[in-house]
Amino acid sequence: MNDQGGRDGHGGRDADVRDRRPLATVLTANAVSISGNALTLIGVPWFTLQTTGSPARAGVVAFCATLPVVVSAIVGGPVIDRIGRRRVSVASDLVCAVAIGAIPLLHWTGSLRFWMLCALMALTGLFHAPGETSRHVLVPDLAKLAGTPLSRAASLFDAVSRGARMTGAALAGVLIAVLGAEAVLIVDAVTFGVSALLIAGGVRGVPAAEPRRNAPPVSFGAYRAELREGCAFLLRSRLLLGVMLMVMLTNGIDQGWSSVLLPVHAKENLGGARDLGLLAAVFGACALLGALLYAAVGHRFPRRAVFTVAFVLCGMPRFVVAALVDGTVPLAATMAVGGLGAGMLNPILTTVMFERVPEELRSRVMSVSTAGVLMTTPLGGLAAGQLIERSGLATALLVMGGLYLLATLAPAVFPAWRELDGAPAGAPAGAGGGSGGGAPAGSGCGSPKAGAPPGGAAGGGPPARAGEDVGAGHGGR
Repeated sequence: MNDQGGRDGHGGRDADVRDRRPLATVLTANAVSISGNALTLIGVPWFTLQTTGSPARAGVVAFCATLPVVVSAIVGGPVIDRIGRRRVSVASDLVCAVAIGAIPLLHWTGSLRFWMLCALMALTGLFHAPGETSRHVLVPDLAKLAGTPLSRAASLFDAVSRGARMTGAALAGVLIAVLGAEAVLIVDAVTFGVSALLIAGGVRGVPAAEPRRNAPPVSFGAYRAELREGCAFLLRSRLLLGVMLMVMLTNGIDQGWSSVLLPVHAKENLGGARDLGLLAAVFGACALLGALLYAAVGHRFPRRAVFTVAFVLCGMPRFVVAALVDGTVPLAATMAVGGLGAGMLNPILTTVMFERVPEELRSRVMSVSTAGVLMTTPLGGLAAGQLIERSGLATALLVMGGLYLLATLAPAVFPAWRELDGAPAGAPAGAGGGSGGGAPAGSGCGSPKAGAPPGGAAGGGPPARAGEDVGAGHGGR
């Protein structure tokens, strides 16, 4: 690494001196950020339903929140290293803090219009993905600085993300019930500010967090060529193409579930925001348990069978139970089982990515797959809202659940998925490790949002991941 003001590649400290503070700071900032995002995930749909009374309008807000996420996932990556990861993360959080905080303030003054709500959520959707990516891509450098194995640092990052999401979801339900959705959005804005302060001071002086010197300018021609190369590789791989198309569909349906269907169901048929927070927390906790369970014993079982069963369990059953069975307890039990399945999906996809994509093409392929799996998320909430308005909640749940079932049966039906059980000839040794890497396309099942591995240098945005939520929540981080 080139000399930078007398500093070495370990952040300006002697190579034999370990400093765990930057890594701890990033983990803490991410926990704060994702906890706040869980507040947004529940608070914004609830606020929209309370103020407009319209599931269709809740779907429009979800559309506005997620469409910019797709855009930033495609074009944001090449800029991050040139501006600097610390600066991008701080600026992202500050913009989102202002946008989220403005919603309740405008509402309290009687000035908030629906188009303003949509515009503010679009602004947070545009800025959150580059900030999250900036934090995540720092992990390998900060792990080296801390003297921590990368696999351990990546596991800590994922565990903290899932734990924060679970805690934030439970807290959101309680806070909405006690203080109201507006107050929850103020708390969310504060978490953005805290995250920005932590990153601004906690990783200052770490070379990996600062702008790259002598970086070549961003070239549209070169960027387009990289995307074309990634597309070509995906089109040649029947398995990876099948994964992307399947997850593209399930992510859109999951967006409809998290941003419209489940909030409307909780408001009309369950105990309100408190039950909504409980259900999200149960799913998140069980997804974490499922990931740990697969890490311990998953290698003993065929991937294709585990993947198919896990995806079926985490998909269609919750829609059917919500449509046909009364009460919170049956749905909570169903989502607990679904969460266990969801936690097993991304480790399998991560392994497949490292086995099948050469290292020199990995960022380009991940860029394309990240953009691909997010393509339908803006439409999911929009479609769910329109279905409820035209056909009723129960019909909307059954239609979306039926589509989910058809998607999740693909691994059992199409021959290309048989490749899931074996590494291709010439796969690099240890390709199945997957530690600290990102899946080519995070699986659905409540997808999501944040805390996911970055989509690669050319991509920028994190792929949606199992057990997480994209969406009107993705107006968060």
